[in-house]
Amino acid sequence: MAARELPARPDLEQYKKQAKELVKAWKAGDPAALARIRKHHPRLSARPDPDLRPATFTLADAQFVLAREHGFESWPKFAKHIGAVTEQSPSDRIWRAAEEAVDAIVTGDARTVERLLHANPDLVHARSTRTHRSTLLHYVGANGVEGFRQRTPKNAVRIADILLSAGSDIDATAGMYGGSTTLGLMATSIHPVTAGVQEELMAFLLDRGASVGDATGTAAWSHLINGCHANGRGKAAEFLAKRAPGLDLEAAAGAGRLDVVKSFFTSDGPLKGNTTETQMRDGFTWACEYGRSDVVDFLLQQGVDVNAKLKHDGQTGLHWAAYGGHPGTVRVLLRRNAHVNAKDERFGGTPLGWALYAWGGSERRTASSSGHYDVVEILVDAGATVDGDWLAESERGFPLARRIREDARMRAALGSGR
Repeated sequence: MAARELPARPDLEQYKKQAKELVKAWKAGDPAALARIRKHHPRLSARPDPDLRPATFTLADAQFVLAREHGFESWPKFAKHIGAVTEQSPSDRIWRAAEEAVDAIVTGDARTVERLLHANPDLVHARSTRTHRSTLLHYVGANGVEGFRQRTPKNAVRIADILLSAGSDIDATAGMYGGSTTLGLMATSIHPVTAGVQEELMAFLLDRGASVGDATGTAAWSHLINGCHANGRGKAAEFLAKRAPGLDLEAAAGAGRLDVVKSFFTSDGPLKGNTTETQMRDGFTWACEYGRSDVVDFLLQQGVDVNAKLKHDGQTGLHWAAYGGHPGTVRVLLRRNAHVNAKDERFGGTPLGWALYAWGGSERRTASSSGHYDVVEILVDAGATVDGDWLAESERGFPLARRIREDARMRAALGSGR
């Protein structure tokens, strides 16, 4: 949720002026204003610029855009929130305290969290006035809340312990992504990973009795694990799979559990019971993305089409393995006659392009990104076409050409030598 941050003492009159200025900018055809309007106003979001300009855009529309930019459903709710954090009545002070508590939670200020909860015991049950309606505990999930608050401190477990000890509902549901708990948010978020506390947080919440979802048993655990797969959290999926009482085929394949994957097939090949072809295909997708080479090889033996168009954008398994930087999996797929220059259906990108995008888009070089050197070399040796634009100054929105130019190892892998 890319919500804009409010100042410590927001002034409603200033936002009224901003709304008037947005109307003027719309009338003038300002590109930045049109982009804001299209992004935050559902009635106007699908209109191209020529159709947007003649559309009706009132002051109320501009106020609505400002409210949505800050994470509120409407201007009246936005105005009410501003009033609550600036006024002095008892009912308003709780909202000021909640805002202060949230800031303390995401920065790891345990002492302030404890002080505020001691002074306002009901604060632990308060809900955000923003669209997601989160409790304080949901902010520990660092996901789906306003973007400037999606942060995980090193002492996140300590913060969660304070909130739960004060009476937070560990399974409370907030409005993001159709309904989410703290565990679900945190298991699929990158921020606890970056802080190095995701597994510790998951273990803590599970040990304190957190539910894994509305369903029970295998279905609930598999749904959560597959959510991790879909959000790039392969390590979280592995961690949860070790605790799960059972896994469906998709979850088992993505987590690299070949022993469980095999249990879904009869001795002569067909799937058992209610296991579906969709689960097998989606499990193959995750196995390719997360480098589960033995699972990939097994599923190919069971009849998965190596060149099948997979979710979410019609990419192949080779696209996913290249993107993940898994040379072993890439070799398995190529041995099974994967098309080295296949194009996905949304971006028109090849596996080599996906590998370079993942490598070039990484701010930090990691063990995973280092695998992309080998992947690129393997793909080029297998006949992958090197797009000249990757080495040109157009750079397609991020400095890929510059990074290649500055990296002798990647130049060598591409065979450019330059």
